[in-house]
Amino acid sequence: MIITQTPFRISFFGGGTDFQPFFEKYGGSVLSTTFDKYCYVHVRHLPRFFEFKNQLTYRKIEFANTPDEFEHPAVREGMKWLDMHELAITHDADLPSKSGLGSSSSFAVGLLEAFYALKGKYAGKEKLAKDAIYLERVLCNEAGGWQDQVAASYGGFNRIDFSGDGFKVTPLVISPERKRILNDHLMLFFTGFVRFSSEISEAQIKTAETKVADLLEMRSLVDDGSQILTGKCDINDFGRLLDYTWKLKRGLADKVSSSAIDDIYSAAMRNGALGGKLLGAGGGGFLLLFVPPEYQRGVKAALSKLLYVPFEFEDFGTRVMYYAPENYPITEEGNISA
Repeated sequence: MIITQTPFRISFFGGGTDFQPFFEKYGGSVLSTTFDKYCYVHVRHLPRFFEFKNQLTYRKIEFANTPDEFEHPAVREGMKWLDMHELAITHDADLPSKSGLGSSSSFAVGLLEAFYALKGKYAGKEKLAKDAIYLERVLCNEAGGWQDQVAASYGGFNRIDFSGDGFKVTPLVISPERKRILNDHLMLFFTGFVRFSSEISEAQIKTAETKVADLLEMRSLVDDGSQILTGKCDINDFGRLLDYTWKLKRGLADKVSSSAIDDIYSAAMRNGALGGKLLGAGGGGFLLLFVPPEYQRGVKAALSKLLYVPFEFEDFGTRVMYYAPENYPITEEGNISA
């Protein structure tokens, strides 16, 4: 059995510039981090006592004799791509999917890492990120950017730059005290709305050429945010910058926000928040707010109908938590020999 643990991510600035059609033409940059909420993927060979050869357990249970029979696209295409057979796969997570935390990409990264480990192969963070991008964007043909797969693989605070040559990860050097102060100023709320990010991403891709100026400005905020965190600027400037990038992001597509989301955000701002944004493509999911500690009680009261989720930053990225490989040799026909 293999068990992998892969973190979810928080994207601060530059989201939308990590879409391949955009960054290949203009270049893209993202400032993000991962935090201590994870998805877990358990993979083992399924004993041969059942009428089915593969089992997948997530929000529902699927049984299949061949990978092609699975409805879950990442599992189906990943098994076919890496020639995986006779598996029992289980997915658990600390937070819900379709909520703006890059959960599908965290799952893809953790799944591939488990597959490689089951084969007795080591896959580094760069390979896992690239393979997860290929799995989601090419094999599954799902619209979206590249930042989630990279963030989940590498972990920690990073500036990620995108170009026609691929991506480059630069860890952000932040003092432990500065990082703690930032963590103490951030609040995470679940709005209760879930959505398919690929639908919003497709809308953003279609309008990208008409929003180039906004996207380039959002990309420039990566520099500003990095300077605030690594320099001696007022930490509150980070919150104000989040407010500015949220205003830019809302203009990228109609589905990024809604009247209900706007009301929640306005209530938070009236009660002391300096800024914030919906995480991920938008439309719902988790709302990140920057709130000075002395105002956090008031913000919690104003948003009392929402679920508040305390969190701390993490630095490790995806990893194998449990490694107990089995010897299941594959025959030329693609079956596992006895």
